[in-house]
Amino acid sequence: MACPPDRRYHLVDMPPISRRRTTTVLVGGVAVGSDHPIVVQSMTNTDTADADATALQVAQLAHAGSELVRVTVNNDEAAQAVPVIREKLDRLGVDVPIIGDFHYNGHLLLTKYPACAEALAKYRINPGNVGGRHKDANFQQIIEVALHYRKPVRIGVNWGSLDQQLLTAMMDANAALPEPKESREVMIEAMVASALRSAELAEETGQAHDAIILSAKVSGVQDLVEVYTRLAERCDYPLHLGLTEAGLGTRGIISIFSARQPPQGGELAAPLFPEQLPEGAEYDRLIHRVMNNEIIRGKLLSEDGQLALIVLALDPDVVASSRLRDVIANIQKTIDDDLASTGLTARLSGVPVMQLEIRNAVERDRLLYNAFGFAAGALIAIVFFRRPSFMIIAAGPPLIAIVIALGALGWFDFRLNMFLNVMTPLI
Repeated sequence: MACPPDRRYHLVDMPPISRRRTTTVLVGGVAVGSDHPIVVQSMTNTDTADADATALQVAQLAHAGSELVRVTVNNDEAAQAVPVIREKLDRLGVDVPIIGDFHYNGHLLLTKYPACAEALAKYRINPGNVGGRHKDANFQQIIEVALHYRKPVRIGVNWGSLDQQLLTAMMDANAALPEPKESREVMIEAMVASALRSAELAEETGQAHDAIILSAKVSGVQDLVEVYTRLAERCDYPLHLGLTEAGLGTRGIISIFSARQPPQGGELAAPLFPEQLPEGAEYDRLIHRVMNNEIIRGKLLSEDGQLALIVLALDPDVVASSRLRDVIANIQKTIDDDLASTGLTARLSGVPVMQLEIRNAVERDRLLYNAFGFAAGALIAIVFFRRPSFMIIAAGPPLIAIVIALGALGWFDFRLNMFLNVMTPLI
């Protein structure tokens, strides 16, 4: 099918994207760095010790477009399975490099199982959990194995397992400042410092500068952007980009501040809003650009400029879980705190908010009917038995049975209807 002339023009005329300059790291046969296309990496969710299942999933990921695949190597069985997985993939004609993800005991497994160390194309090290009090020594032991087999490493800092000694030291130093920074700021800076210090230690141990990739994963999208922006400014290592875990439930935010200006001269498109709002005539020109921006006008901002729409994408698992109430409460509290002295107001809406309102109404009705059921049951018991001692004798055994049943069923997250399933047999 021929490309339409207008579409062909846009494809050809699109300005190139200017990328940050980095070294090039070879992972197996895949080059990672600014001189090469961005590389996609995935990870398996199988038990690595199950060589058949893991090899099959690695092959499926490779066929889906994953250029690198990471597997967890957490015990002896997994380490022994890695060369078997590599062999199975080779027989299938799948040459995708396999990356080993190590925690706590990586220095022991790589030393104990040389076939595993040789079969892997890269080692992922978390400097926050390389084992006990001798973290630096264990970290260096992994680097020495990488040197022996000429393997690159990814130094992967994770906010959930950040080096507590480093974080505590930075928190104490921050507390001593005349004007301490917010804890979030210290946490981000600690992650950047941990990654750069570990990279420096790796090079001091002998690892080549062009055999190191860095990552600093967090759960929040905004925090992720901040961490990687700082890392990019302070080093030329290639960066492995990714979120970790499910976070607090927010997957992304779109607002008027997401809009960008048209790209100029092959550079990345600049944000529509500058970091500091201008004054005077320049401020008026900014308002004019904002009100006439095709992305914003009539979509994220009303025609009169009085109503702005901010879209928050929540994790589907959070929306379906009991955490939804806490997530929405935290969002509402953040909004209220930020807008407290601005004269602005905000209102949450959307499907998750409606679902939460329905759940709250059902819970409220359930409590109301349960209370009514208890009151009705007590009234019937008083009228029928007349004496409290008779009531206790009659109600005791079924009440004990009901409490035991509630506890047992609670393990399976099964909720009884108190009025229908409990009060009826009790009465």
